[in-house]
Amino acid sequence: MTDADEAIARVHRDEWARVVAGLARRFGDLDIAEEMAAEAFATAVERWPAEGIPPNPGGWITTTAHRRALDRLRREARRDEKQREALMIADDSPPDPTGAIDDDRLRLVFTCCHPALAMEARVALTLRIVGGLTVAEIARAFLVKEQTMGQRITRAKAKISAARIPYRVPEEEDLPKRLAGVLAVLYLVFTEGHLTSGDGPDPIRQDLAGEAIRLTRLVRALLPTGSAERAEATGLLALMLLTHARAAARVATDGSLVILAEQNRGAWDRALIDEGLALLEEGVAGRYGVLAHVNAVHDTAPHARDTDWARIVALYGSLERIDPNPIVTMNKAIAVSEADSPDLALAIVERLRDRLDGYHPFHATRAELLRAVGRPADARAAYDRAISLASNAAEIDHLTRRRAQLAAAPPQDPSSNGATS
Repeated sequence: MTDADEAIARVHRDEWARVVAGLARRFGDLDIAEEMAAEAFATAVERWPAEGIPPNPGGWITTTAHRRALDRLRREARRDEKQREALMIADDSPPDPTGAIDDDRLRLVFTCCHPALAMEARVALTLRIVGGLTVAEIARAFLVKEQTMGQRITRAKAKISAARIPYRVPEEEDLPKRLAGVLAVLYLVFTEGHLTSGDGPDPIRQDLAGEAIRLTRLVRALLPTGSAERAEATGLLALMLLTHARAAARVATDGSLVILAEQNRGAWDRALIDEGLALLEEGVAGRYGVLAHVNAVHDTAPHARDTDWARIVALYGSLERIDPNPIVTMNKAIAVSEADSPDLALAIVERLRDRLDGYHPFHATRAELLRAVGRPADARAAYDRAISLASNAAEIDHLTRRRAQLAAAPPQDPSSNGATS
C-alpha cells in the first residue's frame, strides 16, 4: 500500500462522518451528502498518488465534496427550496445551532435513527452514513444479501426525504421518547467496531468504536441529571468504556485474537476502566447497565481465575428478566459453565439451537462446551458450522486453530475457551 493509499484510508476513517454530516446539514439531502463524499474520496484516489498528499487531507476532501455538491445542484433543472437556498450560500461559516446541541454528526445520528424508520433500517443507515461501512459489510453484519441491504438503505433515505424528517437533534422535551432507538443503534455501531463483520485487515475498528463512544457521551450530556433516561445512557457509556478498555489486549502482534482468559491485563486501559466504574457508582439502569456490571466483574478481576462467575450468572439472570432473548441465555450459559459445570451449560445451549442456528457465536460456544465435556467429533462439527458463518478473518483464524487443537488436546474446562471479549 502506497503512502497515498494509507492517507486516503486514514482520512476515510477519520473524516467520513464529519464530511457527510456537514454536507447533509448544508444541503439537506442524505443522497447528495453520501454521493458527493464518495466522489471526493474517489477523486483523491485518482489525484493524490500523482500530485501528492495535500497538507490538510481532511480539508481537501471536505472542500472537494462541497464543490462537487454545488456543481451537481447547478446542473439540475429542478431544485427544491433547500437546494436553491444552498446555492445562495457564499461562505462556509457555521450555521446557527439546531436542536439541543450543535454537533453535525449527532444531528446525523438522530436523523438516521428517526422512529419513522424500522429499527433495522436505522442501524443500517447509521452504519452506512455515519460509520462509513460499505453496503457489503453491513449486509454481512445482518446476514442478508448485499442487494437486499442496498435496497433497504435506499428506501430508508427515500423515506427521510419523503417524510421531510428534520436534520436536527430533538428539543430537550422530545429526547426521552427518541432515546431508546438511538442508544440501540449506537451500541450496534460500537459492537461493529469492537469486532468488525467486514473483511478488512483489522479485526477491530477503533475509529468506529471511538465514534460510538463519543456520540454516546454527547447524547448522555443532553439528558437531565438524575433522570431514568440519563441512567440508561450512563449504563451504555459505562458498558462501552469497560469493554473498550480491553481493546489493546484483544489482538496479538500477528493479528490473531486473544481470548479474555489469556489477555495481558496490564495492557488494559486503566483510565477507561476507572471512568466506567465511576459511572456505575453514579447510577445506571436498563440492559446496558446490567451488561456494564458484567464487564466490571471481568475488568476488576486481577487474574482470569479470580473472576466471580457466580456474580456474572446472577447478572445475566437479571438481564433475562429485563430483556429475555436467546443470546442473553447463551451468555448466561457460558457463565454457568464456569461457575457450575459445562454439562449443565451445554444443556441450556442445546435448547437454543432452533433460534440461533444462523448465529456463529452460538456454534462457537457450543463447540467449546462439547470440547469441554469430551465430545471432540461433535465439537469439530460445531466449529465447522461457526467458521462457515463467521466473516471476521481474525475470528475465523481463531476458530480454525481451536478446531485444529482438538486432535492433540484433552478435554478441558471452558475457562480457556474460544470466547473473546
